[in-house]
Amino acid sequence: MSTNGSIPFDISLVVVQKFIMENAEIARIFYEIADLLEVNGENPFRVRSYRNAADVIDGMPESLKTLAQKGEDGLKGIHGIGDSIREKIFELLATGKCGLLEEILKQMPVGILDILRVSGIGPKKAGALYSALGIATLEDLAEAASSGKLRLLDGFGEKTEAKILRSIKSLKAMSGVFKLSLARPYALTLTEYLGKVHGVTACEAAGSVRRWKETAGDIDILAACDNAEVVMERFTTHPDVKDVIAKGAAKSSVMLRVGIQADLRVVDEKCYGAALLYFTGSKAHNVALRDMAKRKGLKINEYGVFSVKGEKWLAGKTEEDVYKAMGLAWIPPELRENKGELIVAQSKKTFRLLEIADLRGDLHCHTSESDGSYSIEDMAFAAMSRGYEYLAITDHSKAVGVAHGLNEERVVAQMERIDAVNAKLKKRGKNFTILKGAEVDIRADGTLDHPDGVLDRLDLAVGAVHSSFNMDIKEMTARIVRAIKSGKIDVLAHPTGRLIGAREPYAVDMEIVMDAAKKHGVALELNSYPDRLDLNDVHCNLAKHKGVMVALSTDSHSVYNFENIIYGVHTARRGWLEKADILNTMPLSALLRHIRARRGL
Repeated sequence: MSTNGSIPFDISLVVVQKFIMENAEIARIFYEIADLLEVNGENPFRVRSYRNAADVIDGMPESLKTLAQKGEDGLKGIHGIGDSIREKIFELLATGKCGLLEEILKQMPVGILDILRVSGIGPKKAGALYSALGIATLEDLAEAASSGKLRLLDGFGEKTEAKILRSIKSLKAMSGVFKLSLARPYALTLTEYLGKVHGVTACEAAGSVRRWKETAGDIDILAACDNAEVVMERFTTHPDVKDVIAKGAAKSSVMLRVGIQADLRVVDEKCYGAALLYFTGSKAHNVALRDMAKRKGLKINEYGVFSVKGEKWLAGKTEEDVYKAMGLAWIPPELRENKGELIVAQSKKTFRLLEIADLRGDLHCHTSESDGSYSIEDMAFAAMSRGYEYLAITDHSKAVGVAHGLNEERVVAQMERIDAVNAKLKKRGKNFTILKGAEVDIRADGTLDHPDGVLDRLDLAVGAVHSSFNMDIKEMTARIVRAIKSGKIDVLAHPTGRLIGAREPYAVDMEIVMDAAKKHGVALELNSYPDRLDLNDVHCNLAKHKGVMVALSTDSHSVYNFENIIYGVHTARRGWLEKADILNTMPLSALLRHIRARRGL
């Protein structure tokens, strides 16, 4: 490996091979390198460099493979990406492999990576388990937890063993299931790739990806073309295809190197809309549509809408045509779960769900003062570039030591800096305001990690649970409700604490929490970070029915993370949320009036 910043192989390979190595997959590899280096007890600065790089890459809106097409200079100047890591990005894009990761894995069992996915097992604990008990696989860990061996080690007890067993069960249930943030970029890349084939008139992702479910089992792609053979050949010979599972005239299935199965169906343009509706799903929505068609004397399938008598084709070219033939308004893909959308569509009402353009600002982000990567000014200008009117800076409080949380003195100093930056922005004629905020920890007893005097000076206080996740449901619910009743927090961040596929939600009664939030005017956050999406769609819908405001935020730790708002918006749409349900669709003046009124000022 080069040590002087030069690339140790031909960059042209990146252009020639065109691997679909998406940002999320590259970030995952760097996260794995960081974890494994930490398990090995490597230099903390080296560990941190890979983890920081993974954070940056995971949040970048522009594809690294697109930047790499510009040559060696294409990846220069990215904050947090040094020469060594830049080399490895080019290596991954050119070969699909990382020599450093393969070298590390030769020194330890591959199963360590699975163990690191278990909730509560970090690199240090994984290293201790391996060195003390020889635990090298999930099966080893499950056996040790079941037999009570883990409690012999410091830091492990009976409750920890039970939690580990629950987490292993969840991981096994998630096997073969991928987060939307991984599946969606691959789906978009493939549809763009196939859409350029001569004769293809339409190409879209369908299935769970199009419905914006938080996870997907595979990628479904639909194309309209009168020459299916050419499209299938292009699909099955893509450089990122690991195995061709099946290849036919109308459908082909492949396994991508990343481990996701992708299925392609090619249909005639005449029935493209019917096929898109059918393969988008959900199954429950399609079954309900078929039942409705029968009652109307019609038949509906992936080829179109037909009259039962005479099999006359009535519609199918577009989804709008299909729904219209059924006497329905068009239904957004996010709502197609048979949860009342057909009843609304029968009334011909237009669904007015939240749009990205409705948002006026972001109410949760971090700077380099805590665990973010950029300054107050950097984050503000990134928010301004999105057309926002305001941004709340909400760095961690002191209880989150690992995130370099701020004590009272540092919070006060930060507020003064924000006032100074706002003054500069006003002088430059910028119609933008930085809100003085904090993500204040909710301690185990429900008290807050900043004193009232500091909280009262903030424009926005965001309360959050970051510790003691093992409380029972009664304790955790009482803890959060006490914080809400304090009158000192305006938003409850990531209310269930879950990390999709990595950490289960802590035990909490969300109905009780929402009732308290409604009574005290506290908004619940929909955290748009793709690993969280917390609130989930079901809880968003519950909040709507209870009249609880939702704050749609990104929890950005980088200027690139603001792009994640798209995942939050579509999760909100799955929960039927509209503009009026979202706190930060308010203009600044209305938002500040709302917060002051909530505080009784």
